[in-house]
Amino acid sequence: MKSSLNFDKASLANYLVIALVGLLVGGLLVSVNSERVVAKKNTNVSPQIFKQNVFADIASEVDSAVVRVNAKIKIDSKKMKRQNPFYNDPFFKKFFGNDFPKGKNGHPRIRQGFGTGFIISKDGYILTNEHVIHNADQVTVKLTDRKEPVKAELVGSDFRLDLAVLKINLDEELPTVELGNSDKIRPGDWAVAIGNPYGLNHTVTAGVISALERPLRINQGDKPRLYENMIQTDAAINPGNSGGPLLNINGKVIGINTAINAQAQGIGFAIPINEAKKVLSELKKKGKVIRPWMGVYMQPVTKEIADYFGLNSTRGALIADVMPGSPAEEAGLKAGDVILEFNKKEVKSPDDVVDLVNKSKVGKDIILRISRDGNKLFLTMSLGERPKEY
Repeated sequence: MKSSLNFDKASLANYLVIALVGLLVGGLLVSVNSERVVAKKNTNVSPQIFKQNVFADIASEVDSAVVRVNAKIKIDSKKMKRQNPFYNDPFFKKFFGNDFPKGKNGHPRIRQGFGTGFIISKDGYILTNEHVIHNADQVTVKLTDRKEPVKAELVGSDFRLDLAVLKINLDEELPTVELGNSDKIRPGDWAVAIGNPYGLNHTVTAGVISALERPLRINQGDKPRLYENMIQTDAAINPGNSGGPLLNINGKVIGINTAINAQAQGIGFAIPINEAKKVLSELKKKGKVIRPWMGVYMQPVTKEIADYFGLNSTRGALIADVMPGSPAEEAGLKAGDVILEFNKKEVKSPDDVVDLVNKSKVGKDIILRISRDGNKLFLTMSLGERPKEY
């Protein structure tokens, strides 16, 4: 990243000497153009040197609250043998050796994964990504001041948001990070990522917020993860950084490092911390995020559809299919119905229905105004809890 500062030959020479010394001692040297931060400090150190220490100060302040998360998953070797046609192939064994997921005497093989998390309360609650501990049989965390890992309990998780809350129980108050406000960040703001890339202990990288509200799809087995509102940053995020904090220049958490673009450099993604704050209490109390559910597939009303059903406009949401046993089926909704109103609120598109359902609570009675075979009807539907598989 290029600095916006201009140097004459003398100051440039001094700068190069400073940079060389910093590299020899392993320091992180990045120029931060932040007069606001400098103005707060009363120091005899030159502004240039102080700016270079901002990231080191942030790392030092939050380092003890960032933990390494280790997950152990038992893999059924018999099941893997059935799924992998090359399991006993001598040719592939020659190249891959013991990398095939098998255990001795038919016992399950243990696969280990790792990631990062951060402590959000003095009594040991930790926030991380769900994919870090997905299907884990055992989870431990490694604190910076302890040689041995500490057993962690999975308190709650949510696949859709890719969030998980862990809990460790120690007879001491633990260091914590402060949660910031991700709604106030802007492209161009500084960002600092701390994590354990590739299993290495704490690593600090810095960059800027590149963009906001990025949609992202990541294929994971037969169930893809769909992210709708990601922070994009060029601060390096590598495997093992997942679940770690993305911090602002004040050392407050603004995001949870989650993913990278494998085809490009300098493109990483983080979940906005405000998304986590919305469901944090629910994850701690109930172990999951409870979402309301109708159980329908919908599509927009096109001009052709409007003409076919005798509608005056293309407003509304056409029900393409109703899921068996869903609240919609119990309410009497059918494929071909067009939802016109949701609790007296006009429905212009399927997105309106999705938004209104998400803002409602499970068990709430909803009055729908629909069009069916050219007739206007009112139906009452009680929203259910969204099944885990949807």
